[in-house]
Amino acid sequence: MTGEATVTRAVVIGAGIVGLTTGIALHRAGIDVVICEHAPEIRAAGAGLGLWANALAVFDELGIGDEVRAIGKPSEMYFHDPAGRLLDTPEFGAEDHQYLLVHRAKLNDLLADAVGRENIRLGTGFSEYEERADGVEVRLTDGSSEEAGLLVGADGAYSAVRAQLVPGTPAQEHAGHQVWRAVVPTTGISVPGNRLILGTDGCRGGYVRTADGTVYWLVNQFKSPPLTGTRKEQALERAHHLEEGEGGVLAQLIAATPEELILHNQIMLVPPLPHWVSARVALAGDAAHAMSPHITAGATLGIEDAALLGRLLGSGGDVPAALQAYQADRIPRYVRVAELSAAVEHSPTPQDFARHYAAFSNWMITPQQVRA
Repeated sequence: MTGEATVTRAVVIGAGIVGLTTGIALHRAGIDVVICEHAPEIRAAGAGLGLWANALAVFDELGIGDEVRAIGKPSEMYFHDPAGRLLDTPEFGAEDHQYLLVHRAKLNDLLADAVGRENIRLGTGFSEYEERADGVEVRLTDGSSEEAGLLVGADGAYSAVRAQLVPGTPAQEHAGHQVWRAVVPTTGISVPGNRLILGTDGCRGGYVRTADGTVYWLVNQFKSPPLTGTRKEQALERAHHLEEGEGGVLAQLIAATPEELILHNQIMLVPPLPHWVSARVALAGDAAHAMSPHITAGATLGIEDAALLGRLLGSGGDVPAALQAYQADRIPRYVRVAELSAAVEHSPTPQDFARHYAAFSNWMITPQQVRA
């Protein structure tokens, strides 16, 4: 490896969706990859995940688009008010509302198989790196180390790689922003169709039928008051802002969900970073830009990061130059993402929320916006 200008071996930290996709993209670019994951198994926090057209285009490019579609269910991101009325956005087309709903765990398993499980080291966390002109030594929590030409930190909002690359940038609370969600069977509950609802008191939520016959439900709230009660009680309290009357479908789904299956999170954000790369280290996905899930696009945008790294590093050029090109593309894109996301969050009415959301998805999936 000494003196090489291009990269033949890479270490990726984190075996989530973005880390695994990065591994696939780099491998297809002719780079040997080892993915290090601190957890003892491939697993996924969360439940349902929306993949937009730009993410599906990446998976097509990587040769696994059909497999991803086979585990998903085509869905649409249209919003309703608590009375069930559609909040229409006639200035935008049907394609601006269409996405694929997949279960995170199933997608993670598919990606792990695609990258090759023999290339994943489980129970192996990141400790620190030492960067040199010709490569990087990656030291791991089990006492071992890996020599490579590139290190990619795809280790999420609490990224240990980011802590060394960009010190003083810990994940921050999106004050008062809470989310509850679960995937459940529909036994005994009539779910006539998918429904995403914009309610009162900063609440959003709804339910979407998945490919395997279960239902994914979620409840979010901006500016939430202090939490009391169980997770189920908290979710049910907010569901009252999303459905008129008693016994709505969302409330029924929440009530039927065992407490231990309900996931709750305080939303965390990564502040804008002055840089994402050094000569041999790069951040991708939530490690670089963890954002609010109210735009339902964090994974999709992180998948774009992975694809761009593969394209740039597979061209046979100089690694530091490729990483600078990656950063020059990504940082301005995420400045715009932040602007569009803020417009959605601070919409004065549900109708404005729906309109700003469609404007964001239209911008995100427009082909000329996805740089190569």
